[in-house]
Amino acid sequence: MNGLFEAAAEVGGFMSDRGWRYCLIGGLAVQRWGEPRTTLDADIALFTGWGGEEAFVDAILERFPSRVGDGREFALKHRVCLIRAFNGKDVDISLGALPFEAEMMQRARIVEFAPGVRLPCCTAEDLFITKAFAGRPRDWLDAESIVVRQKRLDNNYILEQLADLCALKDVPELLEKARRLLLEKP
Repeated sequence: MNGLFEAAAEVGGFMSDRGWRYCLIGGLAVQRWGEPRTTLDADIALFTGWGGEEAFVDAILERFPSRVGDGREFALKHRVCLIRAFNGKDVDISLGALPFEAEMMQRARIVEFAPGVRLPCCTAEDLFITKAFAGRPRDWLDAESIVVRQKRLDNNYILEQLADLCALKDVPELLEKARRLLLEKP
């Protein structure tokens, strides 16, 4: 089994045991919905809401070693908990609180990534949204690969959710770039 999927399964099991809402995002989800590529870490979105993050971060850091000096302070400030699974692989846990993130968790589906490795994974649409909103060059390549591989994306859902997110960050150019990518399919 790929070490990153093993790490994601370990962390996911920890979260499932506590009844936490989470799903895979990032490079491992791209392997499901876009063009498979190498990735150096497992990315997991965990819904914490606003104001209760400490309890989640404390539980995670009690179980898994942090990859940064003051992991708790870093996680609370940047809303991402950087840990290392027991097999030595890196896992980034994003602390979600936005309505979109709650809906992403709700829409996530169990995917079998390897024999016996079943994890909740965000939908192709939600992955596209997260990639477009991040807006880095690698993310746009991933978003394009999702459009190429997935013949039936719910463009209305994507553009509606992305419009709300882009308004929060005041980055309308990301929405326009996403719209072009979706409507002019590569």
